[in-house]
Amino acid sequence: MSTFDSTKRLLPDILSDIVKGKIQLPDFQRGWVWDDDHIRSLLVSIARSFPVGAVMLLETGGEAKFQLRPIEGVGLTPQDSEAELLILDGQQRLTTLTQVLALKSSVKTRTEKGKPIERHYYWDISKALDGTPLEDAIVAVEADHRLRTNFGKEIKLDLSSTELECEQLHFPCDQTLKSDAWESALIKISPEKFMTYMKFRESVLDAFRNYQLPVIQLHKSTSKEAVCLVFEKVNTGGVPLNVFELVTATYAADGYNLRDDWYGSAARKVSSRQERLRKEPVLEQVETTDFLQAITMLQTLELRKADLATGKTGKQVTPASAKRASILMLELGDYKKWAGRVERGFLLAAKFLRKEQIRDPRELPYRTQLAPLAAVLALLEERWLEPVIQGKLSRWYWCGVLGELYGGAVETRIANDVEELLQWILDDGPEPRTIRDASFSPDRLDRITSRLSAAYKGINMLVLREGAADFFWKAQIKELEQEEINLDIHHIFPQIWCENAGIKRATYNAIVNKTPISYKANRMIGGSSPSSYLRRLQDHKQVQLSDIAMNELLSSHCIDPAAMRSDNFNSFYQARKKSLLALIERAMGKSPVQGSVDESEFDDAEAA
Repeated sequence: MSTFDSTKRLLPDILSDIVKGKIQLPDFQRGWVWDDDHIRSLLVSIARSFPVGAVMLLETGGEAKFQLRPIEGVGLTPQDSEAELLILDGQQRLTTLTQVLALKSSVKTRTEKGKPIERHYYWDISKALDGTPLEDAIVAVEADHRLRTNFGKEIKLDLSSTELECEQLHFPCDQTLKSDAWESALIKISPEKFMTYMKFRESVLDAFRNYQLPVIQLHKSTSKEAVCLVFEKVNTGGVPLNVFELVTATYAADGYNLRDDWYGSAARKVSSRQERLRKEPVLEQVETTDFLQAITMLQTLELRKADLATGKTGKQVTPASAKRASILMLELGDYKKWAGRVERGFLLAAKFLRKEQIRDPRELPYRTQLAPLAAVLALLEERWLEPVIQGKLSRWYWCGVLGELYGGAVETRIANDVEELLQWILDDGPEPRTIRDASFSPDRLDRITSRLSAAYKGINMLVLREGAADFFWKAQIKELEQEEINLDIHHIFPQIWCENAGIKRATYNAIVNKTPISYKANRMIGGSSPSSYLRRLQDHKQVQLSDIAMNELLSSHCIDPAAMRSDNFNSFYQARKKSLLALIERAMGKSPVQGSVDESEFDDAEAA
């Protein structure tokens, strides 16, 4: 069955329907942005009967129900027609033509440099007929119908009355679709010019009045997801439409302002959900889509349980889902039901991450893991603190990070994880597939060099979680305020020393040779050999560490003290690699996979 019709409609009929309110915009459409040059170019194209592209309209009354608004400049009254069609593609062109041709008010546009201006557009009839390029026959005057020069001091052209328009033979574009009144005035004021005007009407105005605009009309049966997809395809030059904007437009039709709920509104005294979440620094990256996904997963999971309880099978059973199509099916009542609990779930997720030593958004391996974690915690609430449950959550989390399973499109994975995690935790079900799928090759440690890598961030967080102490401050880094110590990831065997020793960059730049160190400790390390900088650190008057104490400190970073003191890079590298693998094994609850794996599966480019 076809989901659309393709036809042509007369431009005057379309503009008439826009002014009457029969054709409007869905609220997710952004504002009109065309400048003066674009306006002139469009007018010339139609005057020459050139194609200007098809417009796409959507029938109202279907599943895709949105808050509506008229085209800019169109003032509707309660007596005006209800919208029958919505503009999906062609907003800029139709708004331009409506404002210039069908409305009497000045056109609020802008210069090519973005300066706001108000203009009325005219045709210089003489120029339009004497062979002058049509673009030069278009005259734009200011809001008072005058054109000024010399920084506004002198009036070059005055068209502030119908008499002046007729005398100077300048035709107002807002009379294009119906010019009876202007023609009557011309006959009275300058009858000798009427035949010249008639030649202009035939050569220019008739092109507008007879212009056939191609129209693609989507049926009202088109789903909201399809509307969203179509809109993104046809609006390739604009900002992509996201699912939040589409849901916002849908809820607005029911009188609910989702944008205010998320961003807040001082005028309406609505607090910002986003601001409440961002009080937890690690949640600064949470996006509207993450929040809607968490709600959708809980709602679809509830529907799934109800379907299974009533004996439904196969495709009759609602799947737990985080996909856009499912988000678009989320009713306003569903959102209100879950929003408060999901917000609480995200805040609990921040507490969980703190226990895993992740506090800063820059340390977060995957933002995409926040939504399933928040959804699960929204149901578990304070039970997540129970040691067994916390251990299961931790294992799932690190399998996702170190297995690098949350890069790219993960809608299916996160929905499965929510359902399977809850079954594993509450019903002692099987391990979630993220745990089953996760693997970590020992060879991977030799290739992780990019700090953007999820595994890179995760391994360093594990080192901190295990109690790594700073080389200078001595205390465990996780107990220190990061603002005070200015923590970063630095080479253990310094880069300069490694290059002088002939060690390959790919080797000394791998994560095996990096660890979290304070800025002050790193300054003291410099480019010296480990044996030299360790002695310098130990003897510093503010440090004063014995060999035994320094060895313990090094061990907290999974570093072999003997290899460091003998400047034996190879021995150090192999020992630390083995220790890091043991750390990874404990976090994942499974042994690393022996041998190499396909590097193309990972989420980072591994740029050094």
